[in-house]
Amino acid sequence: MVETRVLDWLLDSDPSLRWRVERDLARAPEEVWRATRARVPHEGFGAALLARQDPDGRWAGGAYFPADASPDESGQPWTATTWSLNALREWGVEPGALRPDTAGLLARNARWEYDDLPYWGGEVDACINAYTLANGAWLGADVSPIADWFVEHRLADGGWNCMWVEGATRSSFHSTLNSVRDILDHEVRTGGTDALREARHAAQEYLLERRLFRRLSTGEPHPWATDLAYPFRWRYSVLRAADHFRTASLHEGTAPDPRLEEAIELIRAARDPDGTWHQRQRYEGRVWFEVDAPPGEPSRGLTFHALRVLDWWDSARP
Repeated sequence: MVETRVLDWLLDSDPSLRWRVERDLARAPEEVWRATRARVPHEGFGAALLARQDPDGRWAGGAYFPADASPDESGQPWTATTWSLNALREWGVEPGALRPDTAGLLARNARWEYDDLPYWGGEVDACINAYTLANGAWLGADVSPIADWFVEHRLADGGWNCMWVEGATRSSFHSTLNSVRDILDHEVRTGGTDALREARHAAQEYLLERRLFRRLSTGEPHPWATDLAYPFRWRYSVLRAADHFRTASLHEGTAPDPRLEEAIELIRAARDPDGTWHQRQRYEGRVWFEVDAPPGEPSRGLTFHALRVLDWWDSARP
């Protein structure tokens, strides 16, 4: 059960988060959380980000990086098209709230910074292709070649690594999690394919064999796996990974895998005395606006995701 004080604090948030709190933690009737979700394009973060979409369909004039990105700026900028679409999709915005025929606009006007490739065809980076797969499914673009790409580019150990073009042969926690999360999003929206579903299951097994945070070779934990920050961006954490397994379990009607237990207890142990999870860091880079607390303060995003993971796990245990 969520403490009333913490639940009230979570509900006192932007509609982009509030509707998910209502649905997943407060158990509000469907008509209640859907009414809140319908407010997202017109209020707060959702309205602010939609207002920044360019007439040609892009954000900041670029696909993954803004048109004026500089190698000298601090951190990766988070303002370009892909990151803006990721946020709007996560916030539950319906495609009709974007500029008319955004999928078509991007097909005509957006090219990847890598080799000037067409936007909906994807490129060589597994994480970028995963975002594009899910965003295309959301906006109604044909992203079937990207679905095939994931099946064809699985590594021998079951996952993916964005550095495969540089010769990497072992999967990456970061790349694999980004891939399975958005493959699942695509699957939920479109039904997916048997081949892609099999690839997702194999990649999830890669993470489960490592208990979401340990090296398979030595059993030693990866220290960055417990560095919790929201928005998640492309970074790996046990919280973000456990949240994916929650979504997959609910989608497929399966029980939580017992190999998640260590990671779940790490998430539980990260709870602060005030009943919330505090922002541990902020990933550097240009943003349109901040959507969560600065480091050291209670984070609504982290607290929401942690509580819904624990609620799912604890509800399924004896």
